[in-house]
Amino acid sequence: MIIGVPKEVKEEEYRVAITPWGVSALTGHGHKVLIEAGAGVASGITDKDYEEAGADILSTGKEIWIGGNGGGGAELILKVREPEGPELEMMSGKLIFSYLHLAANESLAKRLLKEKVTAIAYETVETPEGCLPLLSPMSQVCGSLSIQVGANGLERKNNGSGILLSGVAGVAPARVTILGGGIAGFSAAQIAVGMGAEVFLLGISSPKLRYAGDMLRGKVVTVMSNRANIYENVIKSDLVVGAALIPGAKTPLLLSRELVSQMKPGSVIVDLSLDQGGIAETSRPTTHKDPFYIEEGVIHYAVPNMPGAVPRTSSFALSGATSTYVLEIADKGLEGAINDNPDLKKGVNVKNGAVTHGGVASALGYELGEF
Repeated sequence: MIIGVPKEVKEEEYRVAITPWGVSALTGHGHKVLIEAGAGVASGITDKDYEEAGADILSTGKEIWIGGNGGGGAELILKVREPEGPELEMMSGKLIFSYLHLAANESLAKRLLKEKVTAIAYETVETPEGCLPLLSPMSQVCGSLSIQVGANGLERKNNGSGILLSGVAGVAPARVTILGGGIAGFSAAQIAVGMGAEVFLLGISSPKLRYAGDMLRGKVVTVMSNRANIYENVIKSDLVVGAALIPGAKTPLLLSRELVSQMKPGSVIVDLSLDQGGIAETSRPTTHKDPFYIEEGVIHYAVPNMPGAVPRTSSFALSGATSTYVLEIADKGLEGAINDNPDLKKGVNVKNGAVTHGGVASALGYELGEF
């Protein structure tokens, strides 16, 4: 199979979908890998690194998508972010493997359906146990980063309340509330506890909360998530991290504008769920260059491609997680791969002009299609 990796076109997206190790795994099985020149530079990977692993370097993304000089482009397109801009004009009939977040992006879903694209979303590949193996690495990155950027947001230079997370002798630490007990929430709790904050973790799964409490040796207060407990904890907090997730579906709105308006002036919300709609009514997309804004007296951080801030770590983590699935598709073809692997089948969001994932269909009001 011919696998193509274009350079990401989304603004401030510095990750790349494959590492040289991932290329070696594919070329070792006799597959051809095409990579756009410069695709890995921001992640610390040179074109030479890819060439030494067996990839062919092409000058433009267009050559990856639709080919040139008699070539027909790649059969499988690997990306980090959803297609946009000029990519939308080149994706007709393609097989794409990428983060998509279609539940919060109906316009892209419509375009994928119109162009008869088969699209597999990293974020909805799911094991029988309910694990999300291709979302987990980025969830870890986001969770860990959330405390780092939240602490930055609390600094006075960003109009924050001027509170140090750890406090100092004689001064209480900041109070951190994390909404969501999954991987992102647990990772956030780990970092917040390590920085000496007073940490409250809210979730809907008793086993996950119990696990967090045990692993963090009682240094985090675990609370069942409901409207009353969210309200009580949020209004007392200096930093709130939104880490709630429903696979493939739109994120539940947990923080109304009214609730945000009752938070402490200069407190911070870090919304990790913006790709799926966001947990706060006051959330809107920002960028790495200008990440903070103020709404209702509260500092907000809501960068959709948050792991792009640390692209080397993120790219290697992503490629390490996806490589097994990519190799399976390359070796067996899509039909063979999804027939043999139910995890991968759950990742297929659209196929042959139909929405094939229940969460996406429900969020967008579409009829669920058959494979």
